[in-house]
Amino acid sequence: MQNFARPQMPRVSLMFNGFALLWGFLSGILLKNASVMACPSSCHCIEKNGLMVVQCMSRNLEKIPPDLPRDTVVLLLAANHITHIPNHAFRELHYLQELDLSDNDIEAVDMGAFQGVSDSLLVLDLSNNHIQSVPKEAFARLRAKISLSNNPWHCECTLQEVLRELRLDPETVNEVICHTAVQEEYAGKPVIQVLDSGINFCNFHHKTTDVAMFVTMFGWFTMVIAYVIYYVRHNQEDARRHLEYLKSLPSNSQISKDFDTISTVL
Repeated sequence: MQNFARPQMPRVSLMFNGFALLWGFLSGILLKNASVMACPSSCHCIEKNGLMVVQCMSRNLEKIPPDLPRDTVVLLLAANHITHIPNHAFRELHYLQELDLSDNDIEAVDMGAFQGVSDSLLVLDLSNNHIQSVPKEAFARLRAKISLSNNPWHCECTLQEVLRELRLDPETVNEVICHTAVQEEYAGKPVIQVLDSGINFCNFHHKTTDVAMFVTMFGWFTMVIAYVIYYVRHNQEDARRHLEYLKSLPSNSQISKDFDTISTVL
């Protein structure tokens, strides 16, 4: 009796499905890791003790790279030509602990520049830039040790309120200098030294506002007085012209009565 081989299709189908599932699983992992570990072409990414360090120093960057690895722990952007830190610049970097932006050309820091990293960030270096002022919200809830030295700070009320909430680097705190100030006598002095002496820049701000309000009110008052004087003089001229007109009319009792009335008013 002739023997026939059993059909092998079910086993082959099962093996194919198993390989397909395995390949799909591995592809998902690889794609996920690729999206996390992708490194910008202008940077060099390395792992140190299991931590992702992204080095983008001295690369002539004018903007913060948008495609930074999401598992970045240390981000070094020093010695570039970055001029602006926009809102949400680091919002995807939830593991970021150290951020070095020193020796750039930064002039503007948006109020939401560090949103998303306020809980994780431990060190922030903004020294040697061109920052004159920052909005109060820019460093909100930051717990990081911050270096703000060697910037052309304008010392006024907002800067005082910003510094009050920050944990400044003690090694560079005396290098945060008033380049300009609401009172010129404080220009060139360390901000902390001025504030520790009891100076309150917010008082100068209120005084300036009060003076401006007084000048504005005085201006309006002067305009009202000038208008009243003009109005009175204009009416006097009209009355005089009317009086002269009445004098030119033939004399009668009614005209005399009007003449006496107007003369009494004038």
